[in-house]
Amino acid sequence: MASIGDVAKLAGVSRSTVSLVCNNKGYVSDETRKKIEKAMKELNYIPSELGRNLKMQKSGIVGIIVPDIAHPFFSTFIKYAEKELYSRGYKALVCGTAGREDVEEAYLQMLDRRTMDGVIMGAHSLKKERYLKIDRPIVTIDCYLADYIPTVHVDKRQVAEKAASLFLEKNRKKVVQLVSSHTIKNYEDEKEKVFREMLQKKGCEVVDISVGYNTFTTEKYQDAAARAFETCNDMDGILGVDMAAAACMREAQLRGRKVPEDLSIVAIDGTYITKIGPEILTAIVQPIEEMAQKLVSMIISQIEGKKIEEVESIFGVTVQSGETC
Repeated sequence: MASIGDVAKLAGVSRSTVSLVCNNKGYVSDETRKKIEKAMKELNYIPSELGRNLKMQKSGIVGIIVPDIAHPFFSTFIKYAEKELYSRGYKALVCGTAGREDVEEAYLQMLDRRTMDGVIMGAHSLKKERYLKIDRPIVTIDCYLADYIPTVHVDKRQVAEKAASLFLEKNRKKVVQLVSSHTIKNYEDEKEKVFREMLQKKGCEVVDISVGYNTFTTEKYQDAAARAFETCNDMDGILGVDMAAAACMREAQLRGRKVPEDLSIVAIDGTYITKIGPEILTAIVQPIEEMAQKLVSMIISQIEGKKIEEVESIFGVTVQSGETC
């Protein structure tokens, strides 16, 4: 295996000059850089990333912790975040917690041990105090931890208003809202409240049905969909995240309900899952790519000691015209 000394000898330069090129630091003329890169290629020399990271006191790795990597929102987010991190010289360590607190704790301990330079938190199943103990770079998706911890989310009031308008346009009278339970302040609270108030002011009944706590599996969404039809068979509208809406669409077909003639279904997220069925789901679309890029920018700014101008970044949403409302 070739060493840095072998590269220096072949290129006719010092070891320190080779080191400057490998670490992309200091001034090296273009001619010398090309000679070194040619020598590295000829010798198949790969710089020691571990050694470089130890010297620079960084790993070059950013953790992305999510409750379920198979969930359409999180899988889409991971795709864009990983791409953005790589373009900016970092690699992603994707951590799926499967909704387990012990798994999330294990990944946070990796951050504490400096195995990662920072973490993007999409899972929030531990007590708030645990996150506040972290003295490493951290940003969150759709969750408030503290005024000084950067977060990105969509305008939940806008989500609620756009969704409510879709049901009111169809003159719906009883709408089920599929909701998730959480222990930490979540921006979903505002969405649920505004949605309920807007419909109730127009004489529309709103029934909340819980999907469960920290739940993101297909089975849980299917169970919630079945409970919605069993307990509110006279409902004429359903609002839920993409997977919940898709599960309700399937349940409606099994029970012979006509969508959208006598039952409107609206999804929230607007991921690929809304477009792969026989009918395109009407959806409130989150700009996931832009949100991922913003969070990556925030975490890298923290890692590199730069000031973050916006601790809270709020994005607007759009409506995807579909065939279910």
